[in-house]
Amino acid sequence: MFTKILIANRGEIACRVIATAKKMGIATVAVYSEADKEARHVQLADEAVLLGPAPSRESYLVADKIIEAAKKTGAQAIHPGYGFLSENEAFAKRVEDEGMAFIGPRHFSIAAMGDKIASKKLANEAKVNTIPGWNDAIESAERAVQIAKDIGYPVMIKASAGGGGKGLRVAYNDKEALEGFTACQNEARNSFGDDRIFIEKFVQEPRHIEIQILGDSHGNVIYLNERECSIQRRHQKVIEEAPSPFISDATRQAMGEQAVALAKAVKYQSAGTVEFVVGKDQDFYFLEMNTRLQVEHPVTECITGLDLVELMIRVAAGEKLPLTQADVKRDGWAIECRINAEDPFRNFLPSTGRLVRFSPPAQTMFQSNAEALYGVRVDTGVQDGGEIPMFYDSMIAKLIVHGKDRTEAIGKMREALNGFVIRGISSNIPFQAALLAHPKFIAGDFNTGFIAEHYAQGFRAEDVPHSDPDFLVALAAFVRRKSRERAAGLSGQLPGYGVKVGHDYCVIVLDANGQHAYRAVHVDEVVGQLGSAVVMVDGKRYAISSPSRLNDICVTGICNAEPFTVQVERGTPRNPLALVVQHNGTRIETMVVSTRMGELHALMPFKAPADMSKYVLSPMPGLLVDVAVQPGQKVQAGERVAVIEAMKMENVLFAAADGVVSKVLAAKGDSLVVDQPIVEFA
Repeated sequence: MFTKILIANRGEIACRVIATAKKMGIATVAVYSEADKEARHVQLADEAVLLGPAPSRESYLVADKIIEAAKKTGAQAIHPGYGFLSENEAFAKRVEDEGMAFIGPRHFSIAAMGDKIASKKLANEAKVNTIPGWNDAIESAERAVQIAKDIGYPVMIKASAGGGGKGLRVAYNDKEALEGFTACQNEARNSFGDDRIFIEKFVQEPRHIEIQILGDSHGNVIYLNERECSIQRRHQKVIEEAPSPFISDATRQAMGEQAVALAKAVKYQSAGTVEFVVGKDQDFYFLEMNTRLQVEHPVTECITGLDLVELMIRVAAGEKLPLTQADVKRDGWAIECRINAEDPFRNFLPSTGRLVRFSPPAQTMFQSNAEALYGVRVDTGVQDGGEIPMFYDSMIAKLIVHGKDRTEAIGKMREALNGFVIRGISSNIPFQAALLAHPKFIAGDFNTGFIAEHYAQGFRAEDVPHSDPDFLVALAAFVRRKSRERAAGLSGQLPGYGVKVGHDYCVIVLDANGQHAYRAVHVDEVVGQLGSAVVMVDGKRYAISSPSRLNDICVTGICNAEPFTVQVERGTPRNPLALVVQHNGTRIETMVVSTRMGELHALMPFKAPADMSKYVLSPMPGLLVDVAVQPGQKVQAGERVAVIEAMKMENVLFAAADGVVSKVLAAKGDSLVVDQPIVEFA
């Protein structure tokens, strides 16, 4: 067994590998860029080596620097994690040639599965179901149209070297096939330096279901059941679960056996994933093989009780798999939510900056011990006070729960999301809460088009209706009453000016457009029970008890005999008197005042926000990489104005209306904050 390994990655996966290595008694070496010098993975590792500047092409993607770091520190093996160099055959071969172990498949297996056209041919030879299509590179758009007509619409046009949704189009007719081929070819050439395109049949109502496989250097390969990954947004997975609520045992076995056959055909050693598209009749077809550990591997660890990172390390050290196919179990149900630094209410634009508060829910299942089942697990690479840089992926944590069945797992996940405190940046937690509450998700009735179908106009606050909005009002009154009681008990108050607790309050639910709601609430203290009260809202009775302290953001307790976890914040930038209550994805901003103050507040004029329609504002924090206009220039609606880069994505800003540029307020190379003006129109 190795005594020291280097992790050629960052963030949560680097921390995940370090956790297992420590459990195995293996020393670890972290690598980092200048942007990550204070990162969690750097602090957790036994040693750390600086690679270079923040951009990944100058640090995490430079193979020479990683090899040098491994040699310098005496690491005997390199774990690549996922992303970056994890599926780079040249890097894997270089590691092997330098006399170190690559904790992943051999370079020839990566090469065989890395090319989508070649991998489909190999799958056919291994008698794996493949989607009907044309598997050779297509030379022209006209030829693409002819092939599409022969296969039968709809078809999917894909770049051979594509990934992450780039170089991918669905065509329903000749015109879309012609345009889609050209667009895919251009995207593939620009993104991957490889413009080969192929076409295949588009499966109706498709599900994305993948099989986890595991092989060793002794010819043994097993499959560890499946993962359901159909909840996707723009081809990026959002929620994953294991097992799938859709397929039968017979389909599971057939998919697993085909995945093993493909892995054996390429002499696969290590953990890997064979991805399938599954139609509405459980017909399944090979999509691609990911020759690395997957982001969503924890859900498989939960239901099997295996530590996949440990098994990868043992296989790389030459050990045989410690189990056979008959030993693989499927226990309970696991769900993973990807927690991303993005603003779902601003079309999921990246959100970067300082984590003012980062407090995940309490873990009852730890990443280095996958056998601690039926609990909550958090895999993350950040910590309280850390920085979310603009240079890397937006995922900051993975929240995983394991329950006895799917219903219990969904309930656990909703409660865990309620207790996940993230402040300073925006996160997609409200969107995750909405997905988990959707009747079709709960019923298991969804496919890869679920988000596009149900959130076609983007995500809005109205998309997360609360099952009992009055509970949020009652909780705001409960928290305010507790703070009044504490204030009333302070000594040294001037006679006649002491704080009076009272029973009757007005909860003002604040609205950004001035359409406030005024709710009469009565609060009675339950004698003899510290932290308990009965709150009446419009005749509804809420018996609330909570041991949480007044300064806690995360408030736990029991309401009407049901446990709850709610986030409560005191004060906002625009209103220091506000109480913000957040539960099950719904967020309300309130003021809890006396009934007389409520009457007076209703008479106050509403101050409308400033008119910013003449400005082009930055929708996110990021780097201004281009300003395409100058003062005095006439601009038409839809014309390109500026380009902002954040988290490996370029975002183009367009003019919303015709106009003449009055001022350019930011320069190329500036770091922007949210809503910072870039261009002003006359």
